[in-house]
Amino acid sequence: MMKPILAALLLVQIASVKLFAQTNPQVTIENGKVAGVKEAGSAITTFKGIPFAQPPVGDLRWKEPQPVKNWDGVLKADHFGNNPMQRPIFGDMGFRSAGMSEDCLYLNVWTPAKTMNEKLPVLVYFYGGGLAAGDGSEPRYDGESLAKKGIVVLTVNYRLGVFGFFSHPELTKESPNHSSGNYGYLDQNAALLWVQKNVAKFGGDPKHVTIAGESAGSISVSVQMASPLSKDLINAAIGESGAGINPTLNSIPLAEAEKNGVAFAASVQAGSLADLRAKSAIELLDITNKPGQMRSPMTPTIDGYLLPKSLPEIFEAGEQAKIPILVGWNSAEVPYQFLMRADAPTLENYKKTLTTIYGDKADEALKLYPAATDEEVIKSATALSSDRFIVYSTWKWADLQMKTGGKPVYRYLFSRVRPAMTAAMGNATAGLAGGVVKGDAAKPAPKPAGPVGAAHASEIEYALGNLATNKTYAWTPDDYKVSTTMEDYFGNFIKNYNPNGAGLPKWEANNGKGPVKFMDIDVKSEQKTETDRARYLFLDKDYMK
Repeated sequence: MMKPILAALLLVQIASVKLFAQTNPQVTIENGKVAGVKEAGSAITTFKGIPFAQPPVGDLRWKEPQPVKNWDGVLKADHFGNNPMQRPIFGDMGFRSAGMSEDCLYLNVWTPAKTMNEKLPVLVYFYGGGLAAGDGSEPRYDGESLAKKGIVVLTVNYRLGVFGFFSHPELTKESPNHSSGNYGYLDQNAALLWVQKNVAKFGGDPKHVTIAGESAGSISVSVQMASPLSKDLINAAIGESGAGINPTLNSIPLAEAEKNGVAFAASVQAGSLADLRAKSAIELLDITNKPGQMRSPMTPTIDGYLLPKSLPEIFEAGEQAKIPILVGWNSAEVPYQFLMRADAPTLENYKKTLTTIYGDKADEALKLYPAATDEEVIKSATALSSDRFIVYSTWKWADLQMKTGGKPVYRYLFSRVRPAMTAAMGNATAGLAGGVVKGDAAKPAPKPAGPVGAAHASEIEYALGNLATNKTYAWTPDDYKVSTTMEDYFGNFIKNYNPNGAGLPKWEANNGKGPVKFMDIDVKSEQKTETDRARYLFLDKDYMK
């Protein structure tokens, strides 16, 4: 009796080996058959543009993501799906998508598996873009390099802007969950549920899932950790610059968001939800991007469903996912102009700015962000700008997880400054938050002062092993060295929940006891001890009121 059973199992194993050896391998997932692509000589099989929810169009606009309908035949997953509705806000974004559409809920898989039975670790990556831009097809998020390390990598699309984060009393009323405003985050949750049901068919282990992201993607990671809907679907997390904590895209009470939604509807002469749904996607996008148009209707909410409380309240209570995390930020997220606007970086202007922001606490701020010369003003104003922009919220997330998470917290600082742009970029220059500003012969791009550290979003290509696909910068051997180090740390953490490995500087975990350690990632990476805690505690008094 055993011989037929063993023979059958052997045939299944042989079939699965052949499956991933084919040029167009097929797998059968919950909703039907999917055909991927395996390039000649490549060890990685890709499946692009797999739908994980119904298109959120028509009556499904501003509704929780709905289950995908089954399809007949074989779905050709050989190209990226549509990118979400958005405007070209950031100059460093480039998509390989099929086009822009509300029909955008697709994900992409890169797998090194030779069979469906390998139970490889899984990475689910959420893109950045301020919850207003981005797409899983961006080359900097490409999963092939990490997949070569034995990881099944996914990038996931989610709704953005007014399509992903709009609240209204009528929406709350029609929702079975009495919720509105978190559609983009709910899309991410739907993708995590898809992973649990389907990733094993791609050789992945649904019990070994790490979620990661940068900026708004990192904010998304913190939210999914806090959400009772997602916290049991993940086993580890990586956050690159950002958490959903005041002042960084924090969620607001649902009632407040609903009032903003009513005001927005009135401002565009929409008397009802039906009127808003009747508008075309491009019309709605154009309305929300008019100069002076209120953006507050595009705010995540504390809705009692995805989020029962604010993130600090959830983490303080120890109600988040109790998982290892690797989290950090860049050494100069934004330049001093973020704080000082058009004012020259003089000591007089700096003190005036501190007084305007902090009033009678300006002297305390000056002690924590000191300056006695104009050069020091640039350095300290950059530090304060970066802290107020995104560093503080990321620090707070890590600090709270150390207190109540019960698992290792690995913290990093990314310090590698990108090299100069290539000659082919002409008059282009770096933007304020990792973007690129392009000029022309008639109107050259403004030339900012030299960077004092690593800018926002500049670590992405290093961490994911995608420097070569970014033709904007003249990468050097040192850049590739930094990339190898950072990608190895990330890969080790995804596989072992610990970034350490052969040939890497030792990186100690934090557990809430003793001085906080972090890895300073640069050409010479080394572990250091936190020295700026007083700065974050100063900001904590304002942001945690």
